[in-house]
Amino acid sequence: MNLSAPIYRLKRKARMLARESKLPLHAALDRISHDEGFQGWSHLTAAIARQHPASEIWGKLGPGDLVLLGARPGQGKTLLGLELTRLALAAGRPAYFFTLEDSEQIVTERLHALGANASPIGARLSIDASDFICAAHIIEKVGDTRGAMIVIDYLQLLDQQRRLPDLASQIGTLKSFAGKTGAIVVALSQIDRRFDASGRSLPTRSDVRLPNPLDLALFSKACFIHQGVARFDGPG
Repeated sequence: MNLSAPIYRLKRKARMLARESKLPLHAALDRISHDEGFQGWSHLTAAIARQHPASEIWGKLGPGDLVLLGARPGQGKTLLGLELTRLALAAGRPAYFFTLEDSEQIVTERLHALGANASPIGARLSIDASDFICAAHIIEKVGDTRGAMIVIDYLQLLDQQRRLPDLASQIGTLKSFAGKTGAIVVALSQIDRRFDASGRSLPTRSDVRLPNPLDLALFSKACFIHQGVARFDGPG
């Protein structure tokens, strides 16, 4: 499946269309999807998600894991995060999807397109698209729920506000929380653009974009994707 542009560029195009045509964002996304030959944005993203080995990755995750999921823009890291959320729901786990990128409506539509039933979504999934997402906010929202699946979209946004603790402190807090509650925490991550000129087929932990210091060994596991290929790494 070949798109005319990476996903992030299509989303940018949709935002421009929404502003210029005074359309709701979801309608603009659907219009862009029609131009790509799909029924709607949810169908487009579902088709891309099927390219990623989410089931294999899900089978390697366990209670207490803090997971780094990294990719360049347009490579499908958000879709893979959504697919892992769907698999968690299917396994009977409560799931929390924290996003500073998309609306609650778009996340819900994508999960439906991936095959998540409406009933489990309503009963066991919480989607948070607020402007206050940080480690403390996540922990307060999840509370004493045991064995939750927590997806954060994305890592580099956690400490953009100066009033918040630094990124290293927040990740350490989330790691401790995962260990105490048996949660699986997956943090989606940007990859530095220098990777594009590296000639390598897949990023590594050394390619993670870090505006602020962070010991990536805090992550018990990591997965990197590029051009439809995924590599799963154990402890760093």
